[in-house]
Amino acid sequence: MSYDVTVIGSGPGGYVAAIRCAQLGMKTAIIERYNTLGGTCLNVGCIPSKALLDSSEHYHNLQHTFETHGIKAGAAKIDMPQMIKRKNEVVSQTCDGVSFLMKKNKIDVHHGHGSFASANEITVTKDDGTTETLNTKKVIIATGSKPVTPEAFKYDKKRVITSTEALNIDKVPKKMVIVGAGVIGLELGSVFGRLGTEIEVVEFQKEILPGMDKDVVRELKKTLKKMGMKFHLGHMVTDVNATSKSAKVTVQKRDSEDAAFEISADYCLIAIGRRPYTDNLRLENVGIERDDRGRILVNDHLESSVPGIFAIGDVIKGAMLAHKAEEEGIYVAEYMSGQKPHIDYNLIPGVVYTWPEVSAVGKTEDQLKEAGIPYKAGKFPFKALGRARASMDIAGVVKVLAHKDTDEILGVHMCGARAADMIMEAVALMEFKASAEDMARISHPHPTYTEATKEAALAATENRPLHI
Repeated sequence: MSYDVTVIGSGPGGYVAAIRCAQLGMKTAIIERYNTLGGTCLNVGCIPSKALLDSSEHYHNLQHTFETHGIKAGAAKIDMPQMIKRKNEVVSQTCDGVSFLMKKNKIDVHHGHGSFASANEITVTKDDGTTETLNTKKVIIATGSKPVTPEAFKYDKKRVITSTEALNIDKVPKKMVIVGAGVIGLELGSVFGRLGTEIEVVEFQKEILPGMDKDVVRELKKTLKKMGMKFHLGHMVTDVNATSKSAKVTVQKRDSEDAAFEISADYCLIAIGRRPYTDNLRLENVGIERDDRGRILVNDHLESSVPGIFAIGDVIKGAMLAHKAEEEGIYVAEYMSGQKPHIDYNLIPGVVYTWPEVSAVGKTEDQLKEAGIPYKAGKFPFKALGRARASMDIAGVVKVLAHKDTDEILGVHMCGARAADMIMEAVALMEFKASAEDMARISHPHPTYTEATKEAALAATENRPLHI
């Protein structure tokens, strides 16, 4: 079996890369070690977590806001197995969609573990131990990432778990300790917190969502605390011990001699980051270089140290985002076909799917200060919006950062209802080097959440918001 290009990994980066290669006339193969396509994102990441986030939000609203809306539903009961079943159906439908796209684009799918025999030969080892060899002119490594699970945490997949296992808990826990206040920890904490689980979060850094805008983080933290989430910021986990029914986490305040304390819970969820997954790819057979964090080193064209072998997504530097991997997959396919593609990494948005949602694109105030770039900031609170009051989604803020002299938009940061969708206005405008005045002069429909973007832009460009 000979191919123009072989993609190892079928997550969003891999399968999108394969589709674009096929569209450009290349004979394409894709290798996936698991039985279903879609990688972490579709199977145990983005898609299933969003399904549970939506389900838990419905329950939370039934418990806390429906009566205010004049809806009396009586006693509510959680059917966790049904919630998991619905999540699994969403995952199955989405993965089946990827399989359809492979057939539609005449991409050969090979199930098994791919590894390098040479730069142009990929060995696929199947579950039954048999192997097949693919001859290929080019290779795209898109094998994604796995959760970081330090040995000291005693990860057992039962009581000490990662996001993978958390997505299949079929009984609402009474209490859960989450180690890590990043995107994954807060999203899964929101799922179970809304369902009634007592959540305690331990974070080594002194703030949640490290690296994100401080005003946005402050707004989200207020809402999560109101929901009952408890935070131990600037703390570290020194030991984890589990039994068949519980987990005990030992916590120490960072940079302090204060006595350690223990937190007992049904589960300890490890959410301290992810590592590039390049296990058993046999990169040493072809001499592919990696950095000290295990990421494959690539040049400006995402080509590794071995000509003809490219890498995208979580296995290389940069944010571990599905949409970043997709853009890189498209980039590599088009570059291999002789085109001149381009990615502006500064304009790849980030989203946190809590409620309220958090989204961001461009630079934060801290980054602008560090770079010595003169800027001005404009903010507008959701509570001043008629649409937000109508839906009872008044928590949140939009912040627009613009260059002090040129008025070019340098960053936009949001916390609020539908912030995940609203951020695209900022991305589009920043792609065209728009100014805060440009954003402010666009007619935004009333009443909508997007009016907060217009008002924040007005505050940034001339300090003249209309509704505060």
